[in-house]
Amino acid sequence: MEHTYNGASRGMAVKRLVVVADNSLIVEAISMGLRKSGEFSVHSLIDGRSASAQKIVEVAPDVVLIDDMGQSPRMVELIQEIKAAQDHIAVIVLTLTMDPDWLDDVFDAGATGAISKATPPQALTTLVRETVNGHVAHVYKRAPRSRGSRLTAVAVDSTLTPRELEVLRLVASGASNGEIAQALWVTEQTVKFHLSNVYRKLDVGNRTEASHYAHLNGLVGTLQPAGVS
Repeated sequence: MEHTYNGASRGMAVKRLVVVADNSLIVEAISMGLRKSGEFSVHSLIDGRSASAQKIVEVAPDVVLIDDMGQSPRMVELIQEIKAAQDHIAVIVLTLTMDPDWLDDVFDAGATGAISKATPPQALTTLVRETVNGHVAHVYKRAPRSRGSRLTAVAVDSTLTPRELEVLRLVASGASNGEIAQALWVTEQTVKFHLSNVYRKLDVGNRTEASHYAHLNGLVGTLQPAGVS
């Protein structure tokens, strides 16, 4: 389903926007909020849970607006895959709850911003436009992680996400990018995206240095990809 509005006729640069959601009512509400602006041509992908990054990227969008779908882990991975494929695409999340820990994962995945679902439809266009233009930043208090967190103390210090920690452990075990992709059921491009984040957060230059860091700090787990002993 596609809605193209008349912003171009008024001399405005119309941006291509993809909506990813699993609820047609959400898509309609978003479309209504954007209808009068003339700033976007809207391509709606209703079934967000089965949407692929490849399908989204093929539309060549400037902006992807993603419903949090109950804070689904798949949604976070989809953001990673979109950004790994086309980093210039702005990805904005519509979320019901501004949970700090979950937002950590969303922004680490590459999201440009997050907008509350409580936002009135008539205000959505302005927020999307200003977020894409870099005029809006969401600031929140990072919640402390308690003992027994899903991350180790060292990983907390380096702000690695759980998925990045998995990738680091597999790299330290000697796995190739292809083997890691197979073990985690993701693409090799996604593995490269995670690795670039790991290198940046640990301040290392390559997988050898990252492996050394993992062994030195006791981060090497027992998880092994298929074919790696």
